[in-house]
Amino acid sequence: MSTSSTAAGRIARLFVYPVKSCAGVQVSEALLTETGLDLDRAWMIVDANGRFVTQRQLPRMALIRPQIKTTEVVLRAPGMLALHLAIDAVEEPTQVRLWEDDLAAYDMGKVAAQWFTDFIGQPLRLVRFDPEQRRLSSTRWTDGVEALNQFSDGFPLLVIADASLDGLNARLAQAGRAAVGIERFRPNILLSGFEAHQEDRLRQVRIDADEPIELRLVKPCPRCPIPNIDPATGQVAPGVLETLLQYRRNETVGGRAAFGMNGIILHGLDQMLRVGQAVTLQA
Repeated sequence: MSTSSTAAGRIARLFVYPVKSCAGVQVSEALLTETGLDLDRAWMIVDANGRFVTQRQLPRMALIRPQIKTTEVVLRAPGMLALHLAIDAVEEPTQVRLWEDDLAAYDMGKVAAQWFTDFIGQPLRLVRFDPEQRRLSSTRWTDGVEALNQFSDGFPLLVIADASLDGLNARLAQAGRAAVGIERFRPNILLSGFEAHQEDRLRQVRIDADEPIELRLVKPCPRCPIPNIDPATGQVAPGVLETLLQYRRNETVGGRAAFGMNGIILHGLDQMLRVGQAVTLQA
């Protein structure tokens, strides 16, 4: 294993998740905004009490697949007509709860609510993040940097090296289990050219762009049961998390399995991230 304090690679894939906990959209480029990639977790599904729901409770959400177009996001799901969401339109102001945060948001109306209710099978509504709301990542992890995010669990970016997935799949194969795709782990930025879990050890990220982009990887991502959900079927099996716990248990995050690193933006707002851009990791 390399002990170098610097390593070089590239952006292999980029993902945006317009609706929290629904399928991601693989993109070739994405605008870096103060809350992460443009449109990432801009919408969220809530229950009748305004509290967020995810695949943790409702694995069927994995089957909802967004498509980003110029002026709208189109959602598709098995057995459903497409739901078209105008990017620049909302309906009524509302309040929602995400973990322990009470947040200002906008309800997306009756048609969207009925669409999600019909597909999932319980009363749900769709909300849009209020851009006037300042939701800060935990300064315990950011060393005081004010890092904003929308409806993500807690940080604007998630970064994983593709070799980290290769290592997991090798262990799954040894256990007689099928390989899994990176989609289960919901990264924004997938890196190539680095060692497995080198993102854990080299925390400063520099990306070659029109102007330099600098990120900081601040917290190991503790894994809930979502990686056990097959994104193609919505079916749940325990093998992925069980395997991760055998070698990725991390006391920094309460003894949970850690996979990938949450990141914040230091420099480079309004720059474009592109697949293929050169990336340097430093300690």
